[in-house]
Parts: sequence; C-alpha cells; structure tokens
Amino acid sequence: MNASALANHLTAGPLLLDFDGPVCSVFAGYPAPQVARELISLLGELGVSLPPEILSEEDPMVVLQWAGDHPDPKIVVAVEDALCAAELKAVDVAEPTPFGHETILNAAARGIAIAIVSNNSASAVERYLTTQGLAEHVSPVVGRAYADPARMKPSPEPIFKAAQLLDVPARICTLIGDSLSDLGAAKAAGIAIIGYANRDWKVDAFQQADVVVTTMQDIADALR
Repeated sequence: MNASALANHLTAGPLLLDFDGPVCSVFAGYPAPQVARELISLLGELGVSLPPEILSEEDPMVVLQWAGDHPDPKIVVAVEDALCAAELKAVDVAEPTPFGHETILNAAARGIAIAIVSNNSASAVERYLTTQGLAEHVSPVVGRAYADPARMKPSPEPIFKAAQLLDVPARICTLIGDSLSDLGAAKAAGIAIIGYANRDWKVDAFQQADVVVTTMQDIADALR
C-alpha cells in the first residue's frame, strides 16, 4: 500500500463505497448460497428450465443475471422481487466489516461526501445504514437497477448516476470496492479505485487498481 497515494485519492473528491464488502458482509447471517437456492427453487416453481451451472450456482447475483436473459420479462421481475426481499432480511443479520463504519464516520467528519454504489438493492442498503445510525452521513445510495441486471457493475452507469446526484464530475470521485465488478466499473467510468483485497487472491487480481489495501483500517486511519 502506498500511504501517500491512498491519502491523495481519499481527499480528491467524493468517495463512492461498494456496500457488500467495504461496509458489511451482507449475507453473513443469511448465507448467499441459501438465497441462491431459494431463487433457483422459485425459478423451478415458475416452470423455468435451468442449465446445470445455474442449478448448482451459489451466488444469488449470478442467478439474477441469468434470469435477466430470459425472454419472459416476468421471470426476472419475480427473481428481482425475491432477491430484494431476501436482502432486506439479510441486512438485519449482516456483519459489519471491521473499520467499515469508521471509514464512513471519519470521512464525514472531514466533510468528504460519501455515496454508496452497490449491486445490492437500494432499499436493503438504506435499511442497514438507518439501523446502524449511518444514514445521515451517506447520500446518495445507488443500488441495482430494478429487474435489469445488465445495468449492475461492471457497468459504469451506477457510478455516473451517483456523480450526477452528487452534482460533481465523475472523474473526481474515488470508488472503494472489493470485487472485480467494482474494478471494471471504475475503469469504464474513468475514475480512481481503491481495491479492498479482503481475500488473498484479490491482491494480485487488483493490480490495475490505483491503490490496494487489505484492511479497511488503512482507509479509516488515513481519513482520521
């Protein structure tokens, strides 16, 4: 980690935080594989024929993305609604990421604008922020587009939407994210990204990130 580069990116403009990872582990108490199985079961009940790779899928976002390619739009709507409901339950038992909340509070104390740019539903993110007493420090919250998974990150659209709502040029924002979809979205939008490598393999995977940290404490401390 380059401490000087980290500090420069954190103070260059608004911070856009991914939600699941940098802020909390959304599915810590309501595991993602369980949610994925429930979505797969729903698709079966709707009479949808599923390929083997989806029948064994453990990531609910992948199931949603697959449903988004179904020719019947009612299918993706059904999966979207079920996933939104599951996420609302999940955030009630989500596990805060160490120093994730401190990152938000420390940035707010310095007057740095903070937004959430997430592939989770905005309603789930807002519920978590409200429950944890963080909502007043974070605005806007840009969640995934309803029943249109093609517009999720790595599409840059959520980043551009957040910048528009913040009334700033996207280029001055910095994204903090823990996934390759975050990296892709940041690069597509032409903004800086701080890669939160919360798994060992991500250190190498985030080589194209502007800065890589392995703990949110580095970011929280730099903002203190």
